[in-house]
Amino acid sequence: MTLSLTKPICFFDLETTGININRDRIVEICVHKINPDQSSQTKTYRLNPTIPIPVEASMVHGIYDKDVADCSTFKDVAGELNAFFGNSDLAGYNSNKFDVPILVEEFLRAEVDFDMKNRRLVDVQNIFHQMEPRTLSAAYKFYCNKKLDGAHSAEADTLATYEILLAQLDRYKDMPFEDKKGQISFPVVNDIEALSTFTTTKKFVDYAGTMVYNDKGQEVFNIGKHKGRLVSEVFQYEPSYYAWMMDADFSLSTKRKLTEIRLRNR
Repeated sequence: MTLSLTKPICFFDLETTGININRDRIVEICVHKINPDQSSQTKTYRLNPTIPIPVEASMVHGIYDKDVADCSTFKDVAGELNAFFGNSDLAGYNSNKFDVPILVEEFLRAEVDFDMKNRRLVDVQNIFHQMEPRTLSAAYKFYCNKKLDGAHSAEADTLATYEILLAQLDRYKDMPFEDKKGQISFPVVNDIEALSTFTTTKKFVDYAGTMVYNDKGQEVFNIGKHKGRLVSEVFQYEPSYYAWMMDADFSLSTKRKLTEIRLRNR
């Protein structure tokens, strides 16, 4: 089984200082790029996050401050990484909720224009959780009948994720799926567009999930006291809410989208 591709797709995984999208940093990234001709390249970077790595995070991925003291920072490699990603689609495990938002945030800090337009996102975890709820190690055992050696290293997790997707395409070929509305479809097919649609459970306005699109394609808040209300409506009747959000601890990508919406609706 090989992926049916019309453009490159990059499987990637991050090890970080923590799970806060706004504050935490990348300490290791692996990118496995598959081209339409099935050729592939893998790049792995160990990075100095420029902030201390909490011991709790180090105990998960095994990377300590001393291990990254002499490493390049994300900003040092941002241009090279951006060129390697190119215009590829993105895939990972829990990537829509975690890896993609943190990656976008790091590129924004580095002032590198990592263009997310026209990129399709495939979250292998969402296929797994909707079809067979389990963890990454269990998924690897379940789909590939292998033990995941080196779990919580970026490279091992990235390559395992790629193998799992190939196995999922074999396993769920022609298998029906019933959604919450009782509608039957055959979503797990060898097509990146279809996989992106199936694994993107919510259409987020910003990658941190602060805002989502409603059924009419309008931006609404997904958190806070105005959850479910139109962003433009809130800004019209409570202009101070925009100022508060811009000063509060929200991600740079969120603030960029807030500003776009505010300027568009003046």
